Amino acid sequence: MDAASYLPIFELTRGNTVESIHDGAIAVADYSGNLVAWYADPGVVTFLRSTAKPFQALPFIEHGGQAAFNLTPREVALICASHSGTEEQVRVVQSIQAKTGVLESDLLCGVHYPYHEPTAEGMRERKEQPSPNQHNCSGKHTGMVAYARWLGLPTADYINPLHPIQQETLRTFAEMCDLRVEQVEIGIDGCSAPNFAVPLRHAALALARLCDPVAGKVAPPERAAACQTIVSAMVSNPDMVGGPDRFDTRLMEVGNRRILVKAGAEGYEGIGLLPGALGPGSPALGIAIKISDGDSKSRARPAVTLEVLRQLGALSQPDLDILAEFGPTSPVENWRKIEVGQARPCFQLKREA
Repeated sequence: MDAASYLPIFELTRGNTVESIHDGAIAVADYSGNLVAWYADPGVVTFLRSTAKPFQALPFIEHGGQAAFNLTPREVALICASHSGTEEQVRVVQSIQAKTGVLESDLLCGVHYPYHEPTAEGMRERKEQPSPNQHNCSGKHTGMVAYARWLGLPTADYINPLHPIQQETLRTFAEMCDLRVEQVEIGIDGCSAPNFAVPLRHAALALARLCDPVAGKVAPPERAAACQTIVSAMVSNPDMVGGPDRFDTRLMEVGNRRILVKAGAEGYEGIGLLPGALGPGSPALGIAIKISDGDSKSRARPAVTLEVLRQLGALSQPDLDILAEFGPTSPVENWRKIEVGQARPCFQLKREA
């Protein structure tokens, strides 16, 4: 990662002095690959992390997985999710597994306590240990195992980058990004599945094509239909994609099926604006954002996302008022709840003259 690729994107003040700065980069592209807006270097190469999940689900849905196993839109959304591990979300994971013949013990994602703190606290009080189904990636892994089983392929090593389903996922993702397979960098994600690093502008292109595969000339027709299935499932079931009080979920709820949102770890955010989101006749757009330091406290990424959408005109002031707890500008308070500064975006998108 080249530090010169990033510029100051979010700052915290104390009094009238800037105390801390997060750097970042942004790319906004249409479904033809045209760069509509950007900040810093839109060509910076970085991992999508969990923002890749809708694309990792694409081969399974493209080849008829939803129809073959009678998966509901909520179940499709959960396959694309970084869920909070609520009891309802775990029940949806279990429903997918019951329909596809996948066992929880098949999952190689690891374990962690649910992101949903009331659920996690209840488990600790009952001295219950977390299981793979409570992992935020359990839906993705269940989909991968189901696809391998359906094709009659081995499942013991389904996360191996050389496994046929991972190779197909890589080819599909590269095609969505308009890249050759060898141009996609491969790494291993926190859940042990392969993950992809590509330039921000190509990730933005893939998101735009996901949101309008017909105008984006995504081929074959089965893939375009799968893109539409995934997008519709996610924007119609935002509670499955994240969870209670999570930024992605709240933004999609306020976006009212106009905005697709999927965060990734280490300060990555992917957004898709559906056709018409910016007004009648407006094209689909993809947005890829990276906070260079990883944004460990998640104070920059949501605020920067809201500011990007504000500058693009995708959110009205009433929308922003509803989402004010996430930014774009928030007070910095001390332990006595006295406002001592501000946390705020400090960038302006660039556009072609």
